[in-house]
Amino acid sequence: MQRRTFITDTTKFALLASLYPMESFATATQTTQPIRVIIDADTANEVDDLYAIAWALLEPRLDVIGLTSAQWHTNPRTPNDSVGESQRLNEEILELMNKTAIPAPQGANFPLVNEQRAQPSEAANFIIKQALATPEGEKLSIVILGPCTNIASAILIERKIIPKLSVNYLGFWHEVETNTWNKREFNTNNDPNSVNVLLNTPNLEFRIMTATTSQHLVFEKAVMDDLLKGRGGIGDYLIDRWDNYDRFWQATDKEKTKWVMWDVAILAALAYPELVEEKEVMTPHDNLARNIKVYTKIDVPAMKANFGHALDAFLKK
Repeated sequence: MQRRTFITDTTKFALLASLYPMESFATATQTTQPIRVIIDADTANEVDDLYAIAWALLEPRLDVIGLTSAQWHTNPRTPNDSVGESQRLNEEILELMNKTAIPAPQGANFPLVNEQRAQPSEAANFIIKQALATPEGEKLSIVILGPCTNIASAILIERKIIPKLSVNYLGFWHEVETNTWNKREFNTNNDPNSVNVLLNTPNLEFRIMTATTSQHLVFEKAVMDDLLKGRGGIGDYLIDRWDNYDRFWQATDKEKTKWVMWDVAILAALAYPELVEEKEVMTPHDNLARNIKVYTKIDVPAMKANFGHALDAFLKK
């Protein structure tokens, strides 16, 4: 794809979107079989999860066959039932978008206690069932927006699913030039044992969107207000989440004028591989030595435009 000049965040979304008409992706969308995907999300922990899920449910290149909820316990304001909060938001999003036919099994409320013992849940059972039902030679994509608890548990319970899975994880900080891994990242810290299960599983297809790469996808509040505010349904729901979520960890930008959309980046990368660059690298030194893939670069303006087109079209209905 021909790269275009980066457009500043202050540019109105309508102009940005006009430079990336969805028609340019129409051929691939119509001729390519949609990717069957289960999204596993710690939705109640942040803001970007909601935006990512809403976009994915509208993306024709993705066939979302399940939306599972994940725990998140390292946040100092985490409720006792963090997975229950994620579950509640998942169900609200599906309701607002008329997607209640999509299964939304609840995940485990606690991380793995070690790398051998699963945390059973409806979500893990759902992943197993869907993976086993995947035809020979095909893969079921799993996109992990939070900790890896549910997916790792599914693998520990039923190892027959390993060749059926393509696991896509948002986590880690990573220096590409030196292949230096930093596991002190929020998603990874929420269940390090489950991450190690995935890294240490031979022949598991594992691809990572690092925080190092996804941090560049930044949405501007003024642009999102123009796109979503006052349009009812999922539009006002997303704006309300941005307005009312307490970003306690950040001393700067107290007005919340911008937000990093980490989770949008990984789902957009799965749907539009032409908008990313990736590299095959070796796993961290303390894990099983094997090759996995990491995304090293994303086309930020195009990802923003895809998001804007999809939400605008849905809210016009």
